[in-house]
Amino acid sequence: MLFLLDQKMINFHKIKYKNFLSSGNYFTEIQLDRDNDTLIVGQNGAGKSTILDALTFSLFGKPFRKINKGQLVNSINEKDCKVEIEFAINKTEYKVLRGIKPNTFEIYRDGKKLNEDCSANEQQKTLETQILKLNYKSFTQIVILGSASFVPFMQLSAPHRREVIEDLLDIKVFSTMSDILKEKIKLSKDNLKVLELKKESIGDKIVMQKRFIKQIEEDGEDDIRDKQEKIVVCDQETDEYQKKIEKLLLQTNNKSEEIKTYTASTATIKQLNTFRTKLQTKYQTSVTESNFFNKNTVCPTCTQNIEETFRVNKIDHLQEVISKYETNLSEIEQAITKEEERERKFFKLQKEITTLQNETSQLNVRISNSNKLRKDLESEIQDITDKLENRTVENVKLTEYKDNLKKILKDLEKVKDEFEYFQQSNILLKDDGVKSGIIRKYLPLINQQVNDYLQRMDFFINFTLDEEFNENIQTPVHEKFSYASFSEGEKMRIDLSLLFTWREVARLKNSVATNLLIMDEVFDSSLDGFGTDEFLKIVRFVIKDANVFIISHKNELYDKFNNCLEFEKVKGFSRLKKSLTVT
Repeated sequence: MLFLLDQKMINFHKIKYKNFLSSGNYFTEIQLDRDNDTLIVGQNGAGKSTILDALTFSLFGKPFRKINKGQLVNSINEKDCKVEIEFAINKTEYKVLRGIKPNTFEIYRDGKKLNEDCSANEQQKTLETQILKLNYKSFTQIVILGSASFVPFMQLSAPHRREVIEDLLDIKVFSTMSDILKEKIKLSKDNLKVLELKKESIGDKIVMQKRFIKQIEEDGEDDIRDKQEKIVVCDQETDEYQKKIEKLLLQTNNKSEEIKTYTASTATIKQLNTFRTKLQTKYQTSVTESNFFNKNTVCPTCTQNIEETFRVNKIDHLQEVISKYETNLSEIEQAITKEEERERKFFKLQKEITTLQNETSQLNVRISNSNKLRKDLESEIQDITDKLENRTVENVKLTEYKDNLKKILKDLEKVKDEFEYFQQSNILLKDDGVKSGIIRKYLPLINQQVNDYLQRMDFFINFTLDEEFNENIQTPVHEKFSYASFSEGEKMRIDLSLLFTWREVARLKNSVATNLLIMDEVFDSSLDGFGTDEFLKIVRFVIKDANVFIISHKNELYDKFNNCLEFEKVKGFSRLKKSLTVT
């Protein structure tokens, strides 16, 4: 049994629009709460169904039919498209203004504009969630029936059927809560990963710190003594190398002094060779001249006899010169030999000096390496000494690491519990959880209401929806039947019954109730064999607190309604021709 608690009633007063679809640069105004039932008639294209697009555009910012938002602007005037709707929720009056070219979206509550600093998206959210408490899909299911662009409940997919029911039963909050919980689960999962990484990291630090302290203790005094012994060895090696260097330096100095006496040998040899060459030339010339006078008594050039005394004297002179040259050449050869020996000694000494210098350099490198090793050993000794002195500090660090680990483990356990709680809660919030329990509670009422309306329309079938919102239909002829197998008129009866039921459920559940019900062309083709009078009887006496608008091509029906609105097309513009109140 359901009870009404603080019924929220949306009472739509009026809607007006201009430069909207085929309407021109003047407002078409329709009173929405004056008559219980109103017939809207007109030829195709006259604008009788424009009210559907105007309603959804004013409330939800999009047309009812499958057209682009930009197509709502009148194609002739091309600007100043405006729609205004007025309604009351209990005792609070609202007005919504929406326009294109220029874009306008304003909400008024008791004459005061709301949310002037908010974005259009934020305003729309406020309108749907806080004021109307209806979204587009739910609005069309409980307010509108028929129309080529309308998809009846029975033609929706199972997920979309569920959305409609959840909106009507006001349980979509559980889906929102589930989404929030999913974010919290994700956050908890991320926190778990972070804490696990922190746990591993601090665990590694504890292990390393323990090893470090153990290493400090193992190194200790024995390690220091070992390194000190190595330093002594380094010092001994350095002393030994230094002594060898001193000996080498002494030898190098001695040989450097000795080599100074041989530094000019190369230049002297060069000079002697030059002098020798000149003497050899002179010597060879003298020998050639002497041989000439020894062999010739007649001048070969002039054929005259050479004077014998001259020839003999000349030969004797030349022999003396030749003898002198030979002596000089011998002396030069001896001098060259002596200087070459001096040069060989110079190069030998130079090589020996280079060898001594290389040995000295090698010993200096060894001394440098030994000093570096000594310095490294001293540094290591100092490190060990510092570590031995700082063992207390390192133990304090170890204690801090352990305390941090305890805190992380505590946080980890808390997050794990939180994560488990969120998961369990989310299970309850899934479609097969709490929502299913609520839906199961309402399904008997829904099925009862649907069948009650079907019987009122003389359609005697047993229609039920299961928890997956699939229909189960039994007819007097068939135990199992489907919605798709019925005629269009029979489908319309089912659609009407569901529409009336959704309105009743919404009213009883206190999610929303509204005075407005619009049916598009229900009498024109689908409601075959079902009397208009019978249908209106249901509308008038069963559907309470409603202002019903019937859109139809049948002008002859107007005398069956309290009010009739007729639209016509004049010079390309749609206009309201007349409003007839039937007496």
